[in-house]
Amino acid sequence: MLQGLSIRDMLIIDQLELQFQPGLNVLTGETGAGKSILLDCLGFVLGWRGRADLVRLGAEQGEVIAWFDIPVGHPVNKILIESGFDLEPELILRRTNTKEGRKTSFVNDRRCSGQVLRLISETLLELHGQHDDRGLLDVREHMKLLDAHSNSEPLRDSCRAAWKLVSQRQSSLTVMQDKIKALKKEEDYLRYTVSELEHLDVSPGDDAALDAHRRLIKASEKIRVDVDRALEALSINGAEGLINDASRWVESAADHLEGQLNGASEVLIRILNNLGEAQQEIERVLGGLKFNPAELDYAEDRLFSIRAAARKYSVTPDELSTLASEMGRKLASLDDGETGLLSLQEDLDNARQDYRDFAAKLHEARIAGARVLDAEMESELAPLKMERATFKTKITPISDGVDGSDMVEFTVATNPGAPSGPLQKIASGGELSRFLLALKVCLSGGDTHKTIIFDEIDRGVGGATADAVGRRLAELGSDGQVLVVTHSPQVAALGSTHWRVEKRVVGDMTFSSVVSLSKQERIDEIARMLAGNVVTDAARDAAKSLLKPV
Repeated sequence: MLQGLSIRDMLIIDQLELQFQPGLNVLTGETGAGKSILLDCLGFVLGWRGRADLVRLGAEQGEVIAWFDIPVGHPVNKILIESGFDLEPELILRRTNTKEGRKTSFVNDRRCSGQVLRLISETLLELHGQHDDRGLLDVREHMKLLDAHSNSEPLRDSCRAAWKLVSQRQSSLTVMQDKIKALKKEEDYLRYTVSELEHLDVSPGDDAALDAHRRLIKASEKIRVDVDRALEALSINGAEGLINDASRWVESAADHLEGQLNGASEVLIRILNNLGEAQQEIERVLGGLKFNPAELDYAEDRLFSIRAAARKYSVTPDELSTLASEMGRKLASLDDGETGLLSLQEDLDNARQDYRDFAAKLHEARIAGARVLDAEMESELAPLKMERATFKTKITPISDGVDGSDMVEFTVATNPGAPSGPLQKIASGGELSRFLLALKVCLSGGDTHKTIIFDEIDRGVGGATADAVGRRLAELGSDGQVLVVTHSPQVAALGSTHWRVEKRVVGDMTFSSVVSLSKQERIDEIARMLAGNVVTDAARDAAKSLLKPV
């Protein structure tokens, strides 16, 4: 519930504070007194879009503060938690505007973005009037209103989720189709490349190993000559024979020298053993230097093929295996593409069927909900002196979309036999006011979380019709809080709290103020509304008569 509103230096208001009450709060005053300005200021603190020149002439900054009583379970609490604000029993919104147009918003004295402020305000207050193009008269909102009234929102959420899945799977299918289409353009190239690289069967390091092997083969003849010479030098005809002779001679002499040559003899034996090991190692290497002449041809041919392929595909020899794997994967994607496409198409078809099922259920729920709403509207219009008017929720099939396959529009006919049409085009000013009031009553569903403001919604009606409108407003306010800006004395008389908006001129400055009316002041104000500038005793008596039911 809106508890209070404080305004400072805004438009023609220098300083003002209001304490609102539960039930039906009525605001009256002469034309031009500032009733619309009051709503402009309230819209400003709630973050609504409105006029830019709000700061009072001569002031540096304007400020509006609104505070609300927030019960447990109020929808605003979820937004506050998600936005990082602490929950408190009282919610204080404050917004300032400099004369240069810089706006700053606060929630419970903490800075707040305009977007969060608007999300908060949508749960706190609704404004309705004859030019309510952001609410009941906005055709784009009719589907949302019907779904809420018929409790079809869970079905709509399921339909939205199904539509999202359809979109995702359609996107996946399109991506795969585009990929296959692109691969088909290079299919011949892919198949040739994969075949060539698979035949080449090259691995990282092959180029370096082949190059080293080729150089070894070419150098092997010269190497063999040197190795043969080394082996010959160590053989029995070379070092081995000489050392054998030396060893025998030392052993022969050792018998006569009483062990003096034993050490030399042992050294010679070790040398002979080491010579044998050296000969074995040289013979092993020499055996490895025996090459078939065809090996050099093979190595050079393969090396040429590897390097030619690397130049052809603009990669290094060691990258050929990676290229082969990449091309192989592309070819596999192409070969498996048809199977993949069939699978994706099946997934898409299943998702579309799920969406159609949800859309069909949602359509039926809307049809049923429309019947209920139309019946409720018929009941509401009769007390508002519109028993001959008809209201029909028109549901038209349209192309599939995120919210199903329906277009919802509220249509009316004001007289029997007259063609029906959009609410805002068919109904006259007074009729439109009553349609909007009845529609709001039906759609509220007992929701008392929001304060509802009606801006001159009774314009164009009078007499018994105005009284009927006032009584319905009072009933609507009995379970919550309703604010009505009105020029109708019948409506004003039914308010539980009455405010008068006044305008005064001080010097060359105009100021607007709002005062709470006592019982006698209410009589005088309603008498003024009945009689005009000259208030007569008869007007006062009529005002007292109107106030009796209160």
